[in-house]
Amino acid sequence: MNVLVTGAGGFLGSQIVTQLLAEGHHVRGFSRGHYPDLETRGVELHQGDIRDAEAVMKACTGMDAIIHTAALPGVWGSWKTYYGVNTVGTQHVIEAAVLQQVPQLIYTSSPSVTFSGEDQQGISEDVEYPKKWLCHYPHSKALAEQAVLAANGRSGLATCALRPHLIWGQDDPHLIPRLIQRGRQRKLRIIGDAENLVDIVHVDNAAQAHLCALTALRDNPDSHGKAFWVTQQSPVNCWQWINEILEFAGVPPVTRSIAPSVAYATGATFELVYGILRISKEPPMTRFVARQLSTHHYFDNDRAQNLLGYHPQLPTRTAMENLRDGLQRP
Repeated sequence: MNVLVTGAGGFLGSQIVTQLLAEGHHVRGFSRGHYPDLETRGVELHQGDIRDAEAVMKACTGMDAIIHTAALPGVWGSWKTYYGVNTVGTQHVIEAAVLQQVPQLIYTSSPSVTFSGEDQQGISEDVEYPKKWLCHYPHSKALAEQAVLAANGRSGLATCALRPHLIWGQDDPHLIPRLIQRGRQRKLRIIGDAENLVDIVHVDNAAQAHLCALTALRDNPDSHGKAFWVTQQSPVNCWQWINEILEFAGVPPVTRSIAPSVAYATGATFELVYGILRISKEPPMTRFVARQLSTHHYFDNDRAQNLLGYHPQLPTRTAMENLRDGLQRP
């Protein structure tokens, strides 16, 4: 197949590209940056901004499928920027897919599109979207996800949305380095009773799920127009998992704790002050992060198993051993 991957140079996008190439697909990448390493591997690169409708239209020409991973992550920034990249950018991808008659569109969403700040324990993908949002990222991603799912069936377009939770791996440039840095600085605190369970997903498995979706959209109409959790399909204790990662890096475990209400109030205060002073740097704590680190969020994975045929190939224990070896390598 001819497959366009937006955000091809990112952590997840590059792994999706690797797996697509291994299966013999022709891959076109669309990214803001230039990635010579992808070019040397045979990827056709288009450089541009997802907010540029003309550039997106050109990148979608002649494609059999689009995997749309490009997004602005994080928990701090202006609504205009988040909405422009995550929502409007996705609308550009949808319109290009329809006009260019691309048969398949897979959208990389996030479980945070359903997160209202409360516990999520074994829930299905059909849980309602929140009416209030704790930050702009999930709100903008939720609007984009709804647009993708609503576009299913337009001009023969088959769509789905994947919601990978806490993507991590040995070469993770985001989550793992940040945990280790904050751990070394002694800036981490357990929020709550340290009993909350969370779903996670290794980047290899997250990419695998996208390839499963390619096959499902082609062969299984029941997968069309639906959202899917993408996880290791077995939750972990959030703080035990964090402390194990810190141990791999030779960092002392997190033992000090604060109450969830205190963390939430601290986050609200930081957001207020940073907003008034127009500080662009992310605050040390936000309401969203306070709730994410103190609540359960794990999911019912039946839909991904039954409709996508997704069963994670890399077990969590093996992936953690690989992470340990990578962090401890001189």
